[in-house]
Amino acid sequence: MGARSLPILTQNPARPAGGAATERSPTAGGATPQRGATAAPPGAQTEPMGFFTDTTVCIGCKACEVACKEWNQLPARGDGGANLEMSGQSYDNTLRLSGETWRHVKFIEQFPQPYEGRWLMMSDVCKHCVQAPCLEVCPTGAIIRTEFDTVVIQSDTCNGCRDCIAACPFGVIDINHVSGTAQKCTLCYDRISVGLEPACSKACPTDSIQFGPISELRKRAADRVVQLREQGEKGAYLYGADPQGPLGGLNAFFLLVDEPEVYGLPREPKIASRNLVRSSLLSTIGAVAMTFIGALGLRARRMKEVSDSNAEEKR
Repeated sequence: MGARSLPILTQNPARPAGGAATERSPTAGGATPQRGATAAPPGAQTEPMGFFTDTTVCIGCKACEVACKEWNQLPARGDGGANLEMSGQSYDNTLRLSGETWRHVKFIEQFPQPYEGRWLMMSDVCKHCVQAPCLEVCPTGAIIRTEFDTVVIQSDTCNGCRDCIAACPFGVIDINHVSGTAQKCTLCYDRISVGLEPACSKACPTDSIQFGPISELRKRAADRVVQLREQGEKGAYLYGADPQGPLGGLNAFFLLVDEPEVYGLPREPKIASRNLVRSSLLSTIGAVAMTFIGALGLRARRMKEVSDSNAEEKR
């Protein structure tokens, strides 16, 4: 979607407990302003906004998935839901994030013995990286950073080159088969621009998905980790909350109780530009080697011509 000048709230409105995403998008890219919203002038900057997902209270209800698809008018599957089949992998039938699924609830079964184990559930989403690899490689400028420090793909500018798909270390971005362009979570830019909470977090019945200013979410998340450890969950920690960490921190970070790989997350996500020095060096070495080989070939050819010429003269 294209960048637009919409009112920006100076303060995020409080979310009613147990709220649901009952608003309906009047168009694919529009939203109805919330009553009583106090807006800042168009184009004004606001503090970074994002998600904190507490996986310990996720119940796997998929309300976030449904709310996301309903608000953004996304098809059930790439084929529009015409051939829905069970995946056979626990209760997970969406399998992964894609161009048609911008929220994905992961079901992780850990049962070493019958009746002995646990379920780990996590609502996955685009991380809206502070140093976004996808934004770095986009050749058309279709991927932008908004005034909320979120990362959005503008479908009307995307040429479908798939560079961003390869660059994303989380496997978030994919081609939407309806539009033919790369798509992912926008953190409901059309909603938060006019004071509404993102559809997924509003629909979450347990507040596993929390939306707000990143600074406030980090403090809330740190307090939650302390609480869990005091209650005996010693493995609780935050993934992506450190602004000094990989990719400059994530604007959608998580509270986990197992290794990142268990949740399908990379331990050390990397930015695409990390390869620039090595790639440039290899390219330079390759160019020098090809020049040297070419020079040797040219010299050998010249020497053969001289030798043939001398042989002809002796005859």
